[in-house]
Amino acid sequence: MLQIYVKKVKKYTLLHVLFITVLLFYFPVIRAQEKKFTVVIDAGHGGKDSGAKGATVNEKVINLAVALKLGNLIVDKHDDIKVVYTRKTDKFIELDERANIANRNKADLFISVHTNAVSKGSHVAGTETFTLGLARTDENLEVAKRENSVIMLEDDYLQKYEGFDPNSSESYIIFEFMQSKHLEQSISLASDIQKAFSTSAKRGDRGVKQAGLLVLRKTSMPSVLVELGFITNREEEKFMKSAAGQNKLATALYEAFAKYKKEYDKRTGSLKNGSNKGSATKPATTSTTSPKEAMAATTAGTKVGKKEKEIETKGQIVYKIQILTSKRKLARNDRLLKGYKNVSYYEDRGQYKYTYGESADMETIDKMLVKVKKDFRGAFRIAFRDGKRL
Repeated sequence: MLQIYVKKVKKYTLLHVLFITVLLFYFPVIRAQEKKFTVVIDAGHGGKDSGAKGATVNEKVINLAVALKLGNLIVDKHDDIKVVYTRKTDKFIELDERANIANRNKADLFISVHTNAVSKGSHVAGTETFTLGLARTDENLEVAKRENSVIMLEDDYLQKYEGFDPNSSESYIIFEFMQSKHLEQSISLASDIQKAFSTSAKRGDRGVKQAGLLVLRKTSMPSVLVELGFITNREEEKFMKSAAGQNKLATALYEAFAKYKKEYDKRTGSLKNGSNKGSATKPATTSTTSPKEAMAATTAGTKVGKKEKEIETKGQIVYKIQILTSKRKLARNDRLLKGYKNVSYYEDRGQYKYTYGESADMETIDKMLVKVKKDFRGAFRIAFRDGKRL
């Protein structure tokens, strides 16, 4: 009798163990599937911060209108996406708090909507999209200074932003050392946004750029800052102020977002993506090739006197190291190249810009960059897609 009882106890105990094991393994998976993709849409400026001022409208009004329209498009077309706004009314939100909102909501994407301006030159027009980084031109630095100057409306901004002075060029040196692990996705989204602005909204394309933007500094997800157009240009101000113009801009942003979400589903094997239902994301192959070997392999056959080869992998972002700029075309043995072989160049605004190295792996290029900087102190990483610099 005792033996039968023990056997029954063992039987139920085993069943209980199996049941608990199933819960432990599958419950987190179910919970993960329940989490919606979250996008935070940030309408720049607001409240006491009017942003750039046009002849008839302030930037904060345009930003909010387009942000809300973008959010409505996403909600209407996707039931698996959660939209969070940093503001839905004319309210002042501190820069750090905007990033905090995204982080608290465990956002998968952050889009900050802004309107551009210049102090002189009312003819300047077009859209541009920024990712976090060091501004390489005075023009990009001015955009960063203008967007960051909002912190001066905050209490104790010097303490909160660790002595950062938005009007001092020296303060932006810190962005030289900031390396976002989400940079590739951010650049990819920014490129698609610019393409949609150009093709769908028929706006001028001023390209994808990098700048030291505080609102992007503390976000822990792919992030971009969009400049919809120049409020200092009467024609663009009129377009951005109109409901029709705002609808076109919001639609272009949505198209880029939808493409990003589709690619995100493929990468993550989302159940919402039919063809990838239940499939796992293929792990990246780990290379044992040294940075020096990788550099030699990727640059083989590319010499001074030949333009940059168009990247064979369509749509893939490829990184290179820009080492110098020259007004004249350099010979292969020019002393300015310091003995470097397999150097390539691309032309930009009448100048020859020389690059070294080529890899789809950003870390590989960054390792090369450390060595290259010993010979070219001003060298920095750049990105190309389909043969076009981003």
